Amino acid sequence: MQLIDTHVHINFDVFNSELEAIRQRWQEAGVVHLVHSCVEPKEFSSIKAIADRFEELSFAVGLHPLDADKWTPEMGTQIEELARSDAKVVAIGEMGLDFYKAENQNQQKLVFQQQLTIAQKLHKPVIIHCRDAAMPMAEILYDFWENQGPIKGVMHCWGGTPEETKIFLDLGFYISFSGIVTFKNATQVQESVKVVDGDRLLVETDCPFLAPVPKRGKRNEPAYVQYVAEKVAELRGMTLESLATQTTKNACMLFGLSVGLS
Repeated sequence: MQLIDTHVHINFDVFNSELEAIRQRWQEAGVVHLVHSCVEPKEFSSIKAIADRFEELSFAVGLHPLDADKWTPEMGTQIEELARSDAKVVAIGEMGLDFYKAENQNQQKLVFQQQLTIAQKLHKPVIIHCRDAAMPMAEILYDFWENQGPIKGVMHCWGGTPEETKIFLDLGFYISFSGIVTFKNATQVQESVKVVDGDRLLVETDCPFLAPVPKRGKRNEPAYVQYVAEKVAELRGMTLESLATQTTKNACMLFGLSVGLS
């Protein structure tokens, strides 16, 4: 069995002292590749250092919506140049909208649109963070498609309703589920798992956050993506092995990875 964790943050300080042990655990769990997301461009060097150290890690560069106030035109140029600088950069992000307690919605929209343009220019997928903003997000993406053309990507750590899920599927996006899907009260997310087309389904940890049951409350790590995959497989009425094969194939398709399937 082979799994790909499509969203990690292992450059965070909580991992620094034991990356080799963490790597051994994800290898033992069948994780053959990871996609490292980026909160802001200044993380690039630390993420690149890990990608250079671990051949099975690809990564992204972008600005998180909660950091949208840091945006400058120069940052847009920086993101583009960094993305061009390393062949292991497979996406732009994470980017998007987070309207939970947000007072800068217009700024977030502007920054999101700017990064969509960069991704399209570079022919790279986007990693999208969307919290309490599904309809504004859909409006921006529909407008982008109409005026600038198609864009591909993933709705990461998805927590929307089945109806919202279908909107982003119709836009051509992949849907990625995190440890939230294992939580007892996450019925909305669990129902959304059931409506995603098989060829658009992904799994992730979003570590160090949101550790899945039975590790809930602990620091999350890539090895725990197996628990996410187990729950998604259960909800969809399929074997873990079939789910792993499908999601690994999907991740390879979206991010242009070449991970052999056994």
